[in-house]
Amino acid sequence: MVANTPKGVREIRINPIVPTESVLIATARNMRPQKSEDPAPRDTRAHVDTCPFCRGNEDKTPPEITRINDDSGDWQARIVENLFPVLGEDSNQMGLSFGLQQAMDGYGRHEVIIDHPQHGIAIHEMSVEHLDRLFTLFQTRIGQLYESDSRLKYVLLFKNFGPAAGASMAHTHSQIIALPVVPQNLQDEVRNSREFYDKHHHCIFCTLIDEALTFETTIYDRESGEVVRKIDVGQYVVERGERFIAIKPFASRYEWEIHILPLQHNSNFQTASTEDLADFARVLKRTMSRLDAVIGGAQYNFFLHSQPHGPGYDDCEASYHWHLEICPRTSIPSGFELGSGLFVNTISPELAAEQLRAVQLDTE
Repeated sequence: MVANTPKGVREIRINPIVPTESVLIATARNMRPQKSEDPAPRDTRAHVDTCPFCRGNEDKTPPEITRINDDSGDWQARIVENLFPVLGEDSNQMGLSFGLQQAMDGYGRHEVIIDHPQHGIAIHEMSVEHLDRLFTLFQTRIGQLYESDSRLKYVLLFKNFGPAAGASMAHTHSQIIALPVVPQNLQDEVRNSREFYDKHHHCIFCTLIDEALTFETTIYDRESGEVVRKIDVGQYVVERGERFIAIKPFASRYEWEIHILPLQHNSNFQTASTEDLADFARVLKRTMSRLDAVIGGAQYNFFLHSQPHGPGYDDCEASYHWHLEICPRTSIPSGFELGSGLFVNTISPELAAEQLRAVQLDTE
């Protein structure tokens, strides 16, 4: 019997979206003694008296920007200013340039979204309805930030869970940072997807989705004729809804990395419909449930990539495709990774996707 990936596979895989980003799949490395990120100790309490993010402690947070309430008037999610912002509105320093050294004003906005009134609830434990309303709130706030100041070029939504992922508060929360520049990794995605579209007249993200749903092939050894690799239809699909799909990237940077994308082409999270966000919430909940079942308690980051705002990016509606990247932190980067920029993944994406698909979930 031939596995879809051979034992002890060792190969460098190229990210088709950003070809300069490569991943070394080295499954034999998984057998070596190593230090992994332990599951983050979860504080599952519903309420903590001393937590400034818990309901009843609203006076302990920075000024509130907006909230969503339930039918009784109690808040279900709040957005507040970040107490320790990485960027701020109060910065008005002129750009500097001396020799080869250049700097620009650290202007922007940094806000915290308190995802849920329950202190220790996890994403996969939240209801689909709550996640739907939460991402609708994200969508609204991102639009408000773009409209508030023409200097803002990109608004990044992200979530850190666990100390190794950068989280400093145990209460579930996400963050929004509005930047005066478009981050380099977004520029790389936009540029390469635009080049692919100019050449093939098709979105590269849509092409990857099509391949995940329809492509299969068998690769043979030229000399022996033995089967080297089989790619099966749906091999990288982790979860699928009516409008969204969760895919394990072929060139996964992290062992359990998953991307969630709209099935129908859409470049901008801001234009996602009510029906879109409802299905997105369902696919996200089920995907996070699968991750929790396989690597329970893992620390992770997720972040949303969408079409950048303003001049220079209004021509990428046909070529770009918004998506959410989920990156569990199950290992610590080594000197090789930091020095080379080459991610090392010790679990084959094919095996990881198979294990995630095998999880039995409730029908919801």
